[in-house]
Amino acid sequence: MLIFQLAIILLASKIAGDLSVKLGQPSVLGKLLIGIVLGPTVLGVVSNTEMLQEISQIGVVLLMFIAGLETDTEEFKRTGKASAYVGISGIIVPFSLGYLAGIWLELPQLQSVFLGLLLSATSVSISVQALKEMGKLKSREGTTILGAAVIDDILVIIVLAFVMSFAGGDVNLGVVVLKKVIFFVVAIFIAWKIVPWLLNKFAPLRVTEAIISAGLIICFMYAYLAEVAGVAAIIGAYIAGIAISLTKYKHEVFEKVETISYSIFVPVFFTSIGVSAEFIGIGNHIGLIVGLSMLAILTKLIGSAIGARLSGFGWRNSLGIGAAMVSRGEVALIIASMGLEANLLSQEMFAVMVVVVLITTLVTPPMMKFMFGKTSIKGQELQRKE
Repeated sequence: MLIFQLAIILLASKIAGDLSVKLGQPSVLGKLLIGIVLGPTVLGVVSNTEMLQEISQIGVVLLMFIAGLETDTEEFKRTGKASAYVGISGIIVPFSLGYLAGIWLELPQLQSVFLGLLLSATSVSISVQALKEMGKLKSREGTTILGAAVIDDILVIIVLAFVMSFAGGDVNLGVVVLKKVIFFVVAIFIAWKIVPWLLNKFAPLRVTEAIISAGLIICFMYAYLAEVAGVAAIIGAYIAGIAISLTKYKHEVFEKVETISYSIFVPVFFTSIGVSAEFIGIGNHIGLIVGLSMLAILTKLIGSAIGARLSGFGWRNSLGIGAAMVSRGEVALIIASMGLEANLLSQEMFAVMVVVVLITTLVTPPMMKFMFGKTSIKGQELQRKE
């Protein structure tokens, strides 16, 4: 059954992606929408199995690993201030208005705080693909977006630990912060000393694709350690990509990993987002879904854009950066699941927020396309390649 589903996903996602490009949109939008069509909501050809989710997780990890490999570290250093502005302002606005929305909905104080926190999360895995297609991943805007996502993730997870401790969860804020500090210190040390050494040791091995295997080992270990430390796996994978990008093996790893990723894992990730959507039983909450979706989109768009504008970007590029931060993706879904377990979200509100997260993910690529303008020649070449 899994083999059949993979064949259907790969066929449908490539056709849908090509159609999306012909209609003037990033191919990732077509891949997301075809997931809804293939899933239980419409055709029911593909089911959201645990195995499919595992393959999807590998896909998002590899996607962010590739983003790290393509990152210009010198540009990354130059955009540190801009990333901080975007990341912080992109939390303050949605958190504040999300909290007020919770109060207006007559939610308890702590649940209102959690709603604001949930709306503050971001996941740029979808944005990374859109940036690649537009040829902007290595630009100042692209680097700012990736840096802001790292900052956003760290701050939201720390505040989440604080909120969970008030909710009665066994969470020690000091331990949470310490784990993250240790992770980043260790991650930087490994990138500096161990990653080059490991690649040099693998290079002379008389086995096929030794360097690529070493690169994937580094990627998966970073992703695993990030999860253990309470940081999103995608952040760990991104750091692993940056670490390898500083070595002489960058181009070899990038070319082979991109081939592996876009052949199977990344299409499964994009399509599985749509497949996982369930719209059963939400008919009575349409107004709430529309209201919270508009709130989620506008607060992240405006908040992040203000941060970008304050750091020196023009208004159009600032709005493009804001649009890239709109997608809540898997990060928000993980936080929502934690809130459900801690009784910070009711079952009904959880179902509503899952749909809201899906909507923010779907609107991100066309918003970025509109804000950033026409796709570059490089982006068009990449689309044809994929």
